[in-house]
Amino acid sequence: MKKFLVIALALSMILGSTSVMAADYPNKPLTAICPWGAGGGTDSCVRAFCEALSKELGQTITVDNRTGAGGVTGHEAIADADPDGYTFGSITFEVVTYNLLETSEYKSYENYDPLCRLNADAAGVTVNAAWAESNGITDLTSFIAYCQEHPGEVRMGGSSNASVWHIAGGYLMNAADIDIRMVTFADGAASAVQAAAQGVDVEGVTVSLAEARSFIESGDLVCLGVMGEERVAAFPDVPTCVEQGVDAVYYTWRGFALPLGVDDEIRQTLQDACAVAVEDPDFIQYMETAGLGIAYLNAEEFKEFLQQQEDVDVPAAMEAADLL
Repeated sequence: MKKFLVIALALSMILGSTSVMAADYPNKPLTAICPWGAGGGTDSCVRAFCEALSKELGQTITVDNRTGAGGVTGHEAIADADPDGYTFGSITFEVVTYNLLETSEYKSYENYDPLCRLNADAAGVTVNAAWAESNGITDLTSFIAYCQEHPGEVRMGGSSNASVWHIAGGYLMNAADIDIRMVTFADGAASAVQAAAQGVDVEGVTVSLAEARSFIESGDLVCLGVMGEERVAAFPDVPTCVEQGVDAVYYTWRGFALPLGVDDEIRQTLQDACAVAVEDPDFIQYMETAGLGIAYLNAEEFKEFLQQQEDVDVPAAMEAADLL
């Protein structure tokens, strides 16, 4: 009997301690893990959203870029984090490819506790401006014609192997019936964009316009078409691929998740804070200025979306890009 009383008392103390922690949450700074490098689209989204989220939580949030292995390093760090609610992270499109590619021990979205989807951005077909001019390329049609005349010669950068922007390149090849060489950049789109702007290693990129924005505005890069259902608000003069006769619609997404095992009350506090932060005027203005699309889904909606992505949509896209 004494043994059971001791166990019951211990459980009561643990549960009581957890309840006190949840009621006091958060009482110290938080950390947001970003699986991709500084300067890329994911990093920009994470930093902007964390500024808004910190206002709601009343605590600072430090962004920790854990890059490498095609996003695996950062995604695994999120799953391995202490489930105390003080560490969460950005999960991106790539997390639903790991099961198909067998590149991580965390092979499913089910290894994470979704908080919200924040963003969705279409890929763009963007090339070095000087290269395009010297080869008479003025739009997507002339780019496709050049690629058909020079099969396998044009190099396009994405991000890491089998990542969202790598798949975008394969998707474009199938849709436009062209053969291009996809060059991967392990740290993400920022490195690919810089290489394209400098005319080093690649002639262009298949990343979002937001990630290439500064170099498009400087004139170093030119976007020939957006792989979206509609034009990007920040670039109203850039037509979609569909408008130019190429049936290529493809986009990335970014969201946030906790490691499994976080206290229910703490999780709810974060979910509620996310719902408020996404409406923050400064955050909305930043996203509009940066050309990043807000596509919010709450935790339950995001979980359903992840299941659809992992089971149906992404396998189909990867098969189209000959990556399966």
